[in-house]
Amino acid sequence: MRLRLSPLAASLLSAVASIAVAVPSAQATIGIAHNHPSSTSHACSRWTDIDSFSDQLDKTTLAGVPVSELSGLTHDTDGRLLAVADNSYLFTLDARTKQPVSVLPLAYPDGTHVDSEAIAVDGDGTLLITDETQPSINRFTRSGRFVDSLPVPDMLKVGPVGRATHNLTFEGMALLPGSRTLVASMEGSLSGDSADIRRLQTWQRVGHSDSFRLGPQYALQDDEGLDISDITSTGDGRLLILERGYTPNVGNTVRLYLADVGHATDVTGTQTVAASQRGVRLIKRTLLANIADCPSLGATAKQPQPNPLLDNIEGVTVAGHTRDGRVKLLLVSDDNGRSTQTTRLYSLSARLPRT
Repeated sequence: MRLRLSPLAASLLSAVASIAVAVPSAQATIGIAHNHPSSTSHACSRWTDIDSFSDQLDKTTLAGVPVSELSGLTHDTDGRLLAVADNSYLFTLDARTKQPVSVLPLAYPDGTHVDSEAIAVDGDGTLLITDETQPSINRFTRSGRFVDSLPVPDMLKVGPVGRATHNLTFEGMALLPGSRTLVASMEGSLSGDSADIRRLQTWQRVGHSDSFRLGPQYALQDDEGLDISDITSTGDGRLLILERGYTPNVGNTVRLYLADVGHATDVTGTQTVAASQRGVRLIKRTLLANIADCPSLGATAKQPQPNPLLDNIEGVTVAGHTRDGRVKLLLVSDDNGRSTQTTRLYSLSARLPRT
């Protein structure tokens, strides 16, 4: 989503194309990469290291389209990297070089653009893409043709129908192992819930079809002033949750959590959720890293930041595993189309604690 001031900060102060525009990476306008390989101690925390970062995508274009406002990441069935931009574009990147190789506009049949924030790939290659304006989970073909939308509970819709706030709905999404359960995270809280409560909605696959029905809904307590910007599956039934916020003249706060939905209460029929509410078990989570605590690796920032490595980090995906079993992660920042922000890729590795 576009940059939004957190509650804490406030207190301190195109039509669908029938096919993708495929362009060889050599034709893309690529900037100078700042790629710093891991060497000695690059620890962000006891669990997480930062291996490298790259600004090679910052202020570049592909087929005349800015490679900008990237908000969600995942891997395609062929191993390539997919990135959605919240200005209604889907980029395909080479998994090794991270160079963009194609771009696809996203729109509904009536030509309305998709506020695309997160993406998952179903087993048959169908693209599942969130729209946080509606909010909705939409199915698209590989050529960008809209197929249909998944059902959404009324309470998660924007008012007056529901209790969500415009532009603070489905910001993150993950398809769990086996491709039978889909999870989407609300960026902000619902009216009536405590300000630090975020709901996660699940869908369950219907038999062996490509259809999903509504599943249980869960809740977690996030950090004050932060919202959920993305989620991804760890591959073992748990989730990685990316939280971030922004304070003017100070910069971004970005934290990575490991979350376990097991034993959490289904809050589908619960009108009000609070952190200390009796009878409601929230999702358990463990802090893996505060990105501000990572070594900067020589990064520079275009605006004030607690750590020049930081920017508006919005996307995270699992990129594989190390030989010793650590999870390799790829994160991306959303520059909001602004000259004062950076489109940056981050490579991290994390040892996941037992929960």
